[in-house]
Amino acid sequence: MKIRIFIIATALMASASAHAIDEKYRQKLERSGCTQVSEAQGCDINKTKAENAKAGFGTTAPATAASTYAGNWIAKNAQTKQTVATIRVDKNNKVTVNGKPVAAKLSDGALVFKTGFITFTLQGDPRIQNESSWYDSDAQNSGPIRRQ
Repeated sequence: MKIRIFIIATALMASASAHAIDEKYRQKLERSGCTQVSEAQGCDINKTKAENAKAGFGTTAPATAASTYAGNWIAKNAQTKQTVATIRVDKNNKVTVNGKPVAAKLSDGALVFKTGFITFTLQGDPRIQNESSWYDSDAQNSGPIRRQ
């Protein structure tokens, strides 16, 4: 008898859990881009996907988010203190060195690009100070890069 009651109770619980999310709640989750887990973390199911993305929820990044590398940088020679290059990075990580566009790639938390024999490495994390640098493989010298 106890086994029969246990089997019936298990069957009832299994069938009830299959219908745990009602249709209106599911539609709100889809519209908002939230999941049950992200909702528990603050994602608002009454907002749109775009609004939740701006708040940091969902798979899409905010449309207005700027690159942490964005801005003007100056590369200087460590010994002579002369300017080696002026660097500009836009919000999409498009890089220009001395006014000329160069290809850049993200590598291990840094934005790396090269012009001639000089390799530039910009650290984008604002908590990391004085670690952006350049290296000239031909002249075998290097120096710091500072954000303006």
